[in-house]
Amino acid sequence: MAMRVVVPADYFQVRQPDEAFAEQAAAFAGLGWSVSTFAFDGDRVFRPALMPDETVLYRGWMLDEVGYRAFVGAVEAADAQVLTSPEAYLAAHHLPRWLPLLADVTPETVCFTDLDALPGSLAALGWDGFFVKDFVKSLKTGAGSRITRPDQIGELLERMAHFRGQVEGGVCVRRVENLDPASEVRFFVRGGRAFSADGAAVPQLVREVARRIASPFFSVDIARRADGAQRVVEVGDGQVSDLVGWTPAQFMAVWADSEV
Repeated sequence: MAMRVVVPADYFQVRQPDEAFAEQAAAFAGLGWSVSTFAFDGDRVFRPALMPDETVLYRGWMLDEVGYRAFVGAVEAADAQVLTSPEAYLAAHHLPRWLPLLADVTPETVCFTDLDALPGSLAALGWDGFFVKDFVKSLKTGAGSRITRPDQIGELLERMAHFRGQVEGGVCVRRVENLDPASEVRFFVRGGRAFSADGAAVPQLVREVARRIASPFFSVDIARRADGAQRVVEVGDGQVSDLVGWTPAQFMAVWADSEV
């Protein structure tokens, strides 16, 4: 299948990739891929235009469900297709979708859509600490996403709405485990095959996650707990996952055997 990568356009020079994705776009071009920009904040045009029957990989900013479905609609209007369907996108992008599949290998998590009742709901859990995120992301600014008392949830959600612009989907509360942040590593999974940044052997836990998640391309982060157990910290759609710990050149190894 003919592959094309689409990246966000630079705001002022729409034929050029946004600076954040320019190096990746050049790396894909080096593999022989077609590369287009898409003006999300402008006329929503692909430059160059997509070709019929191409398969499109998106590499760019996170999109909510409405935004991703709109992007897919634009691709299909050009008689092309996306690598990752909206359903597959949400399967990795929204925590409540992948949580039931990985409940035994990730911290205990409860998700809520009734945000008004959260203080009481958290108190009923009886946990010593809470790591709070919406369906997609935690808050990494200010005091972060960790609270110790249920009555702190209101202030945290206000900060989340302020800094992120919205609380996407609902709220997921994760029980705090003693994880070593220095041990956290990101892997990418394409077509059921897991890749490490340095080409080293992929841990068994990551291979197990690759078997369970029905998405053509996603990321998985794992970290080591104080007792030595490896735990899944996060799963995300690979199209919108940052290259944490990866260089663009290393990222190309994920796609080296793809058809162009």
